[in-house]
Amino acid sequence: MADEEPQALNYVSEIVLKKRKNNEDWAIRRREQLEQRVKKSKSDNFVIKKPEQFIRDYRDREADLIKMKHRAKRPIKTSNLSQSKLLFVIRIQGKSDMHPQTRKLLYSLRLRRMFTGVFVKANERTLSILQKVEPYVTYGYPNLKSVNELIYKKGLAKINKQLYPLTDNNIIEQALGEHKIICIEDIVNEIANVGPHFKEVCNFLCPFNLNKPEKALQGKKKPFRIGGDSGNREDLINELISKMN
Repeated sequence: MADEEPQALNYVSEIVLKKRKNNEDWAIRRREQLEQRVKKSKSDNFVIKKPEQFIRDYRDREADLIKMKHRAKRPIKTSNLSQSKLLFVIRIQGKSDMHPQTRKLLYSLRLRRMFTGVFVKANERTLSILQKVEPYVTYGYPNLKSVNELIYKKGLAKINKQLYPLTDNNIIEQALGEHKIICIEDIVNEIANVGPHFKEVCNFLCPFNLNKPEKALQGKKKPFRIGGDSGNREDLINELISKMN
């Protein structure tokens, strides 16, 4: 035992030790900042509602349901079907004043948030849904330029719960190659012409996240034809798309 030599300690320079200490201090400060940010966001979102507000919200939702049933009884304008096979729908309204049935119809169109838009096929079923949720959406007939710019600027694909920009044709070919759609130009063509695989392409694309337009929307639920924001804009939807894209 007495013959054993003591082992030399590993030498660590003072610079390395200071760097480690600085990194640890930075990590602690960063974690505290994040925790404070989370607490602040929770406190900002926490609002105590008064009983009068609950009553008002309930009445608004019930009134929305009654109005929706009245709109559902109106005859659908079949003339809209002959103008174009393609519609672009934008959600422009709808928060706490919506009845759950209205929200369910908007979700069926994949419009879960305000200022999102989707391409849909113009048929009686779609027009029936749009008529029921008319105060919360605006729609019209997009031209080829609008379709092209939306897909190139805002197009995103969702694959295995991951979002991918449409910058790699390999992603498109892997998902839609069986339908002979292998590039972004094929997607534009399929959407614009409402091709045989329109549904598959729309499901491949995420709803378009649009910019909030400045002064283009007045926040009115009245139909567009009488000075409001909602409902059918026909070809004038292209003007709104250019402001929100």
